[in-house]
This record gives sequence, C-alpha cells and structure tokens, in this order.
Amino acid sequence: MAKQVSNTRLRRRKHRSRRVLKTFMILGLISFVVLGAFVGYFAWKFTTVAADTQESLDRGEKSEKRETAVDPQQDNISVLFMGLDDRDGELQGRTDAMILATFNKEDSSVKMTSIPRDSLVDIPGHGEDKITHAHAFGNTDLAVQSVENLLDVPVDYYVKLNFEAFIEIINALNGIEVDVPFSFTEQDSEGNDNAIALEEGTHMLNGEEALAFARMRKQDPRGDIGRGDRQEQIVSSLINRGASITSVHNYDDVLNSVEDHMSMNLSVGDLVSFHNYIGSIDNIERLQLQGSDVYYDNIYYYQLDPSVTNQISQELRNHLELDDSGQADSGNSEDAGSP
Repeated sequence: MAKQVSNTRLRRRKHRSRRVLKTFMILGLISFVVLGAFVGYFAWKFTTVAADTQESLDRGEKSEKRETAVDPQQDNISVLFMGLDDRDGELQGRTDAMILATFNKEDSSVKMTSIPRDSLVDIPGHGEDKITHAHAFGNTDLAVQSVENLLDVPVDYYVKLNFEAFIEIINALNGIEVDVPFSFTEQDSEGNDNAIALEEGTHMLNGEEALAFARMRKQDPRGDIGRGDRQEQIVSSLINRGASITSVHNYDDVLNSVEDHMSMNLSVGDLVSFHNYIGSIDNIERLQLQGSDVYYDNIYYYQLDPSVTNQISQELRNHLELDDSGQADSGNSEDAGSP
C-alpha cells in the first residue's frame, strides 16, 4: 500500500547514528567476483546456472537514463546489488540493503554507495515511502527505477541474493582472512544467539564466521563506522582471494546454491568481461549517504540530506563519465538524462 507522508508529528534526532551499511552491502560483490572467476574456468557448468539465474528487467537491456545499451567490455557501468533476508529461494519481498557500485574501466576503480533501507524516497506510483518497500511493491524493476530516480544515474545491471549464497561462496574460497579488532559473539545465520565467537587478532573465517563479522554492530564501540571498516576488509580480502581461481573449491556446490538463491540480468559474456576487469581493480571507495532520523505518524524513516545526496550523485556521474546533459563523455554509451 502506498504511503504519502505528511508533515505532521515530526521528531528529528540529528545527532543519533543510523545504521547505514548492512551485511548485504558486500554480498553481491562477493558473488560477482567469484562467479566471474567461475565463468572462465567452469563455463560448462556455469552456462546452465547463468540461464537459470538470469531475470531480465521489463525495460529491456537499456536503462531509461541511457540512449544506448552499455557494453561491459568497453563502457563504464553500474550494478545495483540487492540483499534479501530470504531463505526459501523466492527472492521476494523487501530488500534488506542496497548498494550501487559504479565501475570505471579507465582507472580500474569502483565506487560503492550504500542506500539505507529506511531511506524516505519517492517510489514511482506509490508516493513517498521507505526504499526497502520498492522491491516489495514492484519487484526488481521498481527497485531499480527508485534508485535511478534517487541518485540520477543509470542502473545498468542488478544482482540480488540472500544469506545462503554468501556463506557458500566464502566457504568455496576456503575462507577469507580478516583482522578482528576485538573479541565478540554474534548470532549465526539461523538466528541462534552467541553461536559464533570470534577472538581478537588475524583469523581465517569460514562463511558463517564471515557473516557474523559483517553483521555485528551493537558490540562495536564505533558503531556503523566500525562495521563499515569490517565489511571493507571482507571486500578487500574477497577480491584478493577471488581473483585467483586456485582459491576456489567445491564450485559445483556453490553454483547449485547460487542457482537457488540469486538472480541477475548479467549474461555469461558480461561476467567473463567482469572477471578480467576485477583482476585489475586498483581502488575501491565507499561513499555514504547521510541524513537524520525522523518519525511521521509514529513511523520511523531515514531522511536523506539532499545536499549530500546531490554531491554523491555528481560523484557517481563523474565516475561513469557522464556530462551534465546526460551524455557519456567516453565509450559507446550515452545517458539520456532525467526522464
């Protein structure tokens, strides 16, 4: 049901930290890297899985903010990663988190922008509501359209998945090495409290442990900032290990899991291109939308700061090399601008 927010019963908490970077920020990138590696070496199996996980957008291959479809082998592109806390494989309902990643081929860089799930945005056809509801209202297409409208950039591709794929992929890499800043306990993927115990120091984590490392927030004295640092560690470790196919094992189990817990509009050819690109990435930068906590009619929302949102929008447009009119400065893709 659409919700049109009024200006009544408003309470602001300007100085309260809001969780802004959730576990699923890294899930899509992890799958993205490892699946790209799978394509090059296990194409005979991946071709079947890719066909089963592919789900085209109603709009077709081209974003409405582009004049022509992009070619990942030549163009700067964007990918929207969506995570759902969904265990039945349907990949329906609300998104638990979203991250938009832009890829610049010229300088081999990636910019990742997390969108807090409770962000108050305009959802086409449904008025103002939390962005997490966009996927529930209109599945992937409406979620993509809502992000494009919010950040004024094209969303060329999407990947959505759940916890099961995350755990399988980390395990397929024989784990990832991270620096645990302090000892803590956290629930496992089944919701069992204190099931995972991590000690301070450098450790190799399996899938369940890596999930706990990424999710924990309340015990971190640095709150969301600390959690963001931990998630960045996972991304860096993932890229270092995922770039080498020798680190992947049990690939058949992983592909079977991904087949049931992931969907995307990337083709096998697209993933081959990304495998080559990911191996040359020199820089991953995390951008963060900012805002304040608000309540309308006793319902919590995260009110984004428009000046910060506009600043990040421009930074992403620059990273994609789009000029002010929406045209691509380089490559064979052009942006048509705001509709």
